[in-house]
Amino acid sequence: MARTTLDTTVPDLTGKLAVVTGASDGVGLGLAARLALAGAEVVLPVRNPAKGEAALERIRIEAPWAKVSTRELDLSSLDSVAALGRTLNDEGCPVDILVNNAGVMTPATRHTAEGGALELQFATNHLGHFALVAHLLPLLRAAGGRVTSQASIGARQGRLAWDDLQSEQKYEPLKAYNQSKLALMLFALELHRRSLAGGWGITSNVAHPGLTSTNLQSSGRNMGREKETTWMDTVFRRLSRTGLLVQSVDRGLLPALYAATSPQAKGGAFYGPAGPGHLTGPPTEQALYRSAAGEEDARRIWEVSEALAKVEYPGV
Repeated sequence: MARTTLDTTVPDLTGKLAVVTGASDGVGLGLAARLALAGAEVVLPVRNPAKGEAALERIRIEAPWAKVSTRELDLSSLDSVAALGRTLNDEGCPVDILVNNAGVMTPATRHTAEGGALELQFATNHLGHFALVAHLLPLLRAAGGRVTSQASIGARQGRLAWDDLQSEQKYEPLKAYNQSKLALMLFALELHRRSLAGGWGITSNVAHPGLTSTNLQSSGRNMGREKETTWMDTVFRRLSRTGLLVQSVDRGLLPALYAATSPQAKGGAFYGPAGPGHLTGPPTEQALYRSAAGEEDARRIWEVSEALAKVEYPGV
């Protein structure tokens, strides 16, 4: 596929409602700010209220007129996801843009959610977003909304361990992370296929930020550790200053920004950086990873996820 650079000019989003997970810092915060600057009302569902308030203040510095607010959300908790769904449905505002951006990356030891039933990365990166879309589907359908899911270049190496999705038999941090991001990518693609087949009226696509320096490189890896930084965090921050192999948040957010807002962005498409290896550079449409091309895997992870998340999508 030719690597055509895409225009990331954001259209006027006045009157639109956007929900961005993981928007308390990093790429999510950058995306939320860009959406607010374009006139959208932006909801930031956050796990840490203090970080959420700090994010609101940062956005208001850039856009004092912005209509931004936080809601409570812990994506690793299905009860928390359901509660946010009830809150937003009770508020009754159609959701025009949903960016499934939040994630946790490579805790050194296996952490769990849902009383030990789920591995943390699988729960946070994939299953929580799967459940969130199910709960918000009426609001997305009312708006003819767009769902952009933030995958990772790790999905390229991802493999679904069907007999050990929760890494109970063997936990390898990076493999578990790659699997969770592949599951999210397959879900996003299957969501678009089912929307078309069922007449749901929503558009679903996928993006990834290449190698972008955020606190993702340290926060997950430091779970259970006393250190505040990791070797990966240090290397990413140094390289991002040079623009070699790793890029800044302002550049890393562009594929998702295009996917979520451009009138030209397509459903079922995959957007990432245009540079070598899709690590850095301006956004472009790229071919699906081979690991994500199988529709049978997408249907299977959908069915498994419905059971694990205890949600039910409309039949098609």
